[in-house]
Amino acid sequence: MLLAIITGTFFLRYFPVGNVKCKDLYNINKDSLTILDVRDYNLSYNDPIQGAKNIPVAYLKRNYAEIPSLSVHIIAADHLEKNISIRFLRKRGFKITGYTLTGCKCKEKLSTVY
Repeated sequence: MLLAIITGTFFLRYFPVGNVKCKDLYNINKDSLTILDVRDYNLSYNDPIQGAKNIPVAYLKRNYAEIPSLSVHIIAADHLEKNISIRFLRKRGFKITGYTLTGCKCKEKLSTVY
């Protein structure tokens, strides 16, 4: 029983989410979807993404109804935040069009996108 719980938790957090590709913010249509920043408030305020809705992963359960459209592009600090947020939002009917990790080598481009 304990092994099943540990395995399930490991899967949800660390196993890659299928059919969602990493995309540069330059290559997405910002008019037809919501850009959702799921990074912690401390990280997102130090490196804000203009035009993005900021709801940290820890607050998604309470605030996902505030996301204005069903098509979402995720901005996360790491794969853990990305995996948890994509799985959570998919269960609630959102279509995840892609994601961007701020820890990648494209980080310098993020703040100049808009």
